Amino acid sequence: MDKKFFFDRYGLAQADVERYLSAALSAGGDFADLYFEYQTSTSVSLDESMVKSASQGISVGCGVRVLSGERTGYAYTDDLSPEKILHAARTAAMIASGPAQQPVVGLTDKPAHNLYPVPLPSVEADVLAKVDLVQRADKAAREYDSRIHEVRVSYADELRRILVIGSDGSFAEDSQPLSRMSVFCIAKTEASGSARGTAGGGGRVGLEYFEGEASPEHFAKEAARQAIIQLDARDAPAGEMEVVLGPGWPGILLHEAIGHGLEADFNRKKTSAFSGLLNQRVASDKCTVVDNGTIEGRRGSLNVDDEGNPTTNTVLIEKGILKGYLADKLSSRLMNIPNTGSGRRESYQHIPMPRMTNTYMLAGQDAPEDIIRSVKYGVYAVNFGGGQVDITNGKFVFSASEAYRIEDGRIGAPVKGATLIGNGPDALTRVAMIGDDMALDAGIGTCGKQGQGVPVGVGQPTLKLTALTVGGTA
Repeated sequence: MDKKFFFDRYGLAQADVERYLSAALSAGGDFADLYFEYQTSTSVSLDESMVKSASQGISVGCGVRVLSGERTGYAYTDDLSPEKILHAARTAAMIASGPAQQPVVGLTDKPAHNLYPVPLPSVEADVLAKVDLVQRADKAAREYDSRIHEVRVSYADELRRILVIGSDGSFAEDSQPLSRMSVFCIAKTEASGSARGTAGGGGRVGLEYFEGEASPEHFAKEAARQAIIQLDARDAPAGEMEVVLGPGWPGILLHEAIGHGLEADFNRKKTSAFSGLLNQRVASDKCTVVDNGTIEGRRGSLNVDDEGNPTTNTVLIEKGILKGYLADKLSSRLMNIPNTGSGRRESYQHIPMPRMTNTYMLAGQDAPEDIIRSVKYGVYAVNFGGGQVDITNGKFVFSASEAYRIEDGRIGAPVKGATLIGNGPDALTRVAMIGDDMALDAGIGTCGKQGQGVPVGVGQPTLKLTALTVGGTA
């Protein structure tokens, strides 16, 4: 789409843009940008086999940012009248007021990739088709096993159109689809009590995605399976032992315990456990970790970040050596490191900051079955629920929602109440085997940072940690 399409959507002329940017730089500043956002969204939820809510919405707004050295001024408005945008620009200017004075220059497009293989109108499809998806999931979950007692299903999508214009002449626009389905099941018996299971998926995809392998029936059966397995789960063992992490979603531990510590703002402020460790060994030589925002259709992928820069495939750790950080425009300028296209924000109401996109560990050479056979006694964690991480030291606590004992090289009974306790930098050094089965998650992740949530992807192959503390109840 050309500039005129986006300018028309927001009622803009180039003269207006220059006026807003000039106002943003009126109190001094090194750089200013305008971030326009127009978003349509749909959500449907089902509980007790009834559609409890179905809604559609539109939001529109503009955020104005001014950078002056290390200072940042930010203001936003949901009223796109010239007076309101000018007021936001002047407010941001005063917040970041500094001695520098930069001119506003002409606009230039930035080339970008196209990672969304979806006809955009399908994201705005009839809400009745989306209601049908959640009803199909409910039916499939209840038919899976008579012990399934409760089922909740949700579907949500959005189409976010953004326009980013910088005082340095940069100009970028994008139309970003995003869809997700989630299924939650509770199984009950008098003898075992209750157990839960969850499953879901999606990405930068349209409604047709859920008619393939990622069908409502697929997610429903997976959620029901997890719940039924947990009915017979035994108390988890406790103590330090070998731990095997499964492929795909268990990469959330990598994301939380390591990924956040590699975001440039934490390292610029020296609050990360990885601060000052560039080009030093921080992991086993078997570990290579990347953040890749350029994978087609993935939940964390973007043509351009929320500062208008194309996303990249960034190597963070290569064979155990720390190679780089995830940087936005501000961190790149202040730290003199490459801008990795990692400036992300939840909406026009939020300031951009360095964030992950799709973060994962590359595959190794070990067969997953050989990894299991190598374990005398330990735990095999397949799925995770919640967790907590302190990025200043990398300490983490994660609860496993699906896990099994490993005894004498064989996967045994399912266990419940297992938590994994450790710290990211130390855990990386204990990676002894990495499988050849790298997988990305199904497309369900949302990452929180400083009150903002953004969609992300995670992934990893099966991997073995020689020792990790397992908190259990046995």
